[in-house]
Amino acid sequence: MNNQNIVAIIPARYGSTRLQAKPLIDLCGKSMIQRVYEQVKKSKLVKDVVVATDHQEIESVVSKFGKVILTPVDLKSGSDRVGFVAKNLTDADIIINIQGDEPLIPPQMIDDAIQLLLTDISIPVSTVVKVIGSSEELFDPGVVKVLVDKNNFAIYFSRLPVPFIRDEEDKNKWHMQHRFFKHFGIYVFRKTFLLHFTNMKETSLEHAEKLEQLRILENGFKIKVSVTDYDSIAVDTAEDAEKVRQLLRNVKDY
Repeated sequence: MNNQNIVAIIPARYGSTRLQAKPLIDLCGKSMIQRVYEQVKKSKLVKDVVVATDHQEIESVVSKFGKVILTPVDLKSGSDRVGFVAKNLTDADIIINIQGDEPLIPPQMIDDAIQLLLTDISIPVSTVVKVIGSSEELFDPGVVKVLVDKNNFAIYFSRLPVPFIRDEEDKNKWHMQHRFFKHFGIYVFRKTFLLHFTNMKETSLEHAEKLEQLRILENGFKIKVSVTDYDSIAVDTAEDAEKVRQLLRNVKDY
């Protein structure tokens, strides 16, 4: 029986280099942040959902359908925003950081990642990966790749396709020669570890790849991965947003 208090926090930043006011863009009659919020609420294991934002306009929109906390503008990252909210949640045991640009995130994916921490008390953080099925995904730097060991712990995260397939000259066939994994923007933290993580200094690999999770690995901690068959679309561009709208028009569940 699960007696852990599990809270999902969705960081939502107003400024974006590629898509201004991204959390507020319209996706078939609802803002993107509302779409994310409603998907997370469908989780069977999450007890509460909170949006952490740096902007009053987002705060105003979210307050009409859910819980929201305004955070300082000068916080450097989404994890810092999540940590800022989490430190005041005195009764929370597990904190989920779910990116605010995943409007189609399957709730089952969230529950599978949570279950890893409920099953093994030694795991400080978990995340979700899926097998890459095309060379387009494999060579897209916007799709983060994950190396995984035989026990399903992350070895490394990169924007490049790793490992290098030395004996296959045709890169369009690389994904057929090895199981490459892509990473989804979900992190399930034990609250104590999250607060420790946000106090760690930026590391060199994290700075190079611009991937915060590398800070965890560089400091010697482990990230357990849940391998899923579910998929999602992270909205980084106007083209991504249109893909989501097309799916929403065709799927009644959303």
